[in-house]
Amino acid sequence: MSRDEYAGQVQQRIDALLASMTLEEKAGQLTQYFYFPGFTLQTSFVEEEIRSGKVGSLLFVADPVQVNRLQRLAVEESRLSIPLLFGFDVIHGLRTIFPVPLGLAASWDPQLVEQVQTVAAREARAVGIHWAFAPMVDIARDPRWGRIVEGAGEDPYLGACLAAAHVRGFQGEGIGAAERIAAGPKHFVGYGAALGGRDYDEVNLSESELRNVYLPPFAAAVEAGAENIMSSYVGINGVPAAADRRLLTEVLRNELGFQGFVVSDANAVIDLTTHGLTRDDRDAALRALQAGLDMEMSLGVQFGGETGPAARPAAFSTLPEAVRAGQIEERLLDEAVRRVLALKFRLGLFEHPYVDETRASMVLSSPAHRELARVAAERSAVLLRNTGILPLDRAALRRLAVIGPLAADKRATLGPWVFVPELERTVTVLEGLRQMAGSTVQIDYAPGVPLPTRPIPSPFAALDQLVADASLSGEPSLDERAEFERAIALARSADVAVLVLGEAADMSGEAASRSTLDLPGRQLELLEAVAETGTPLVLVLLCGRPLDLRRVVERTAALLVAWHPGSEGGNAVARLLFGEATPGGKLPVTWPRSVGQVPLIYAHLRSHQPQTSGLRYWEEESTPLYPFGFGLSYGEVEYSDLQLSATSIGLHDTLEASVVLHNRSQRPLEEVAQLYLHQRYGRAARPVRELKAFERVSLAPGERRTLRFTIGPEARRYWSAAAGAYVLDESVFDVWVGGSSQASLHAEFTVQTDSQVGR
Repeated sequence: MSRDEYAGQVQQRIDALLASMTLEEKAGQLTQYFYFPGFTLQTSFVEEEIRSGKVGSLLFVADPVQVNRLQRLAVEESRLSIPLLFGFDVIHGLRTIFPVPLGLAASWDPQLVEQVQTVAAREARAVGIHWAFAPMVDIARDPRWGRIVEGAGEDPYLGACLAAAHVRGFQGEGIGAAERIAAGPKHFVGYGAALGGRDYDEVNLSESELRNVYLPPFAAAVEAGAENIMSSYVGINGVPAAADRRLLTEVLRNELGFQGFVVSDANAVIDLTTHGLTRDDRDAALRALQAGLDMEMSLGVQFGGETGPAARPAAFSTLPEAVRAGQIEERLLDEAVRRVLALKFRLGLFEHPYVDETRASMVLSSPAHRELARVAAERSAVLLRNTGILPLDRAALRRLAVIGPLAADKRATLGPWVFVPELERTVTVLEGLRQMAGSTVQIDYAPGVPLPTRPIPSPFAALDQLVADASLSGEPSLDERAEFERAIALARSADVAVLVLGEAADMSGEAASRSTLDLPGRQLELLEAVAETGTPLVLVLLCGRPLDLRRVVERTAALLVAWHPGSEGGNAVARLLFGEATPGGKLPVTWPRSVGQVPLIYAHLRSHQPQTSGLRYWEEESTPLYPFGFGLSYGEVEYSDLQLSATSIGLHDTLEASVVLHNRSQRPLEEVAQLYLHQRYGRAARPVRELKAFERVSLAPGERRTLRFTIGPEARRYWSAAAGAYVLDESVFDVWVGGSSQASLHAEFTVQTDSQVGR
């Protein structure tokens, strides 16, 4: 059967189903409920709704036995036997955990990202999950925002390249492919621009910033074939995203060409009333469906109140009565149901609704998955400083002090957004170093200081009681003063001290914004005390955002940002420190000196008195501590001979830039060559430079290599507020190529009307 014949057959089956469905069953297909094992009040309600045909999807189920039990309720006990669609937060792995997405972005390696999500999809499908609420493709320019850890950082071009890679990894060549799942890019759109970096707060975006900065990753994800888009919690310019027809229909569907279905974030439809936009649940459901939202994600429970928790139907359950009352046309329900059913058919759920329970353990324990996790952690790490101490020389090393509260913290090694952890197999930095050092190196360990606990209540306190808690690993409670002194004593007697500092897993992610970028607790005090011993200090940072390192950098002999590196993180860090692997990651964000500089981005506009741009603050420089795109390797690379294939082109023409890279060292190195453009004048002032191409390469000692980058009209196209459209301008363009956004190797070309070229 051809693809067209299959598509036609699917439409016939959907037509037949729609003709036999009640309004309640249609609304049910547009309803997704959380499922909280152990919370009988909520699960009993949800299971009865499934039997009644009033549920189309469930989330938060990752046990294949449970998946099959719930699927049987839909297939064998409901009237129409429509299978359930199971979704899950597969953010950076399911059982095998990879570096957090911000760390993966630091690899600047789309092919690696695609491989990572291919493995994540394989593991997810093995346990019965059909759909990932990932990737998060929000541009994030404020490191205070907790969810910066889930995305690709500040740049729309890098973000777009990686968004497409995530989608390809999850979905493969087609959504019906074996061991693949639907991708769900989120949160449409602008969530990362929340005021003050405060999660859920309002967003105010100009049309220019929306289209030039925040839309490109979504456009790339749609072009890559994403089957689902999740709308944002937040309101943009006063309109909550779940009810914003301009964004969900006019922009997402009509302009970007999205063909899949749109789901709300958790309880976002009900919360339209909380926002002050709608009067009640029915009004909220009407506004959301009319805007272009297809499926409501609902907790299915309401906490608080005088009687405690109670089951709460989704707002979309009010749609049947709204249709009967003439408040909305039934065809809108039908359009949304078609989109949901189409995905279920393409996933093969009507023919094969159940998961093979015997196969899951084999897939989840694959050694190849662990190997990829290690490689991903190695390629994601960013070396910010090295005075020559790295790589460590095992032959000369006798005693190594490993110090810090995160060195043995398995949960911090994995990072946030991990719901099916395998803590017993997670390799911490301490474990990795002990395995790598060998028998000739004595390794002593002391946490030194404890990490602080959350000073304010978690907004998820009620939910935390319902989800199995993967408790933090770490040291038992000790006398803090004695432990601090023990750590200093170990450092004093060691040849080298490796400090593993940073953030606990729960300090990043949703509802985990921070008002400071300081090292939490007494970690800075610990570092300063270790530095005063005179023992060379290597700092390994586990974190989900840039941190304030002003008082740290000069006290260290080397500084490696490992992010939250995942299941094999400890082995990866050890291999990097001992030179078994070569660091080559680059920062996907500008690293500020302090929180007072935030937001600080490389792609800013020139403004009044640009010669004083680094002196905007009275008490410190307004330049970054480390620029976007920065990262060192264990070697020295030289850029030279930047050549353009033309110095004058037409508006719609393309040129090629070539550059020579030379590894001048005696060690192999990893480098990410980056090309930046600047348009000198036009219908709008353009950023001082913008990333438009990159390539990660490995260079052998002494190797020279020529790289070539294409600069086409799409690299010069931008949204102009003056024109109210995307435009191409005649202008002079600067080109820089190098190892960061401060690249100095320069060339220029002119863009003219096609008729002027060659005169």
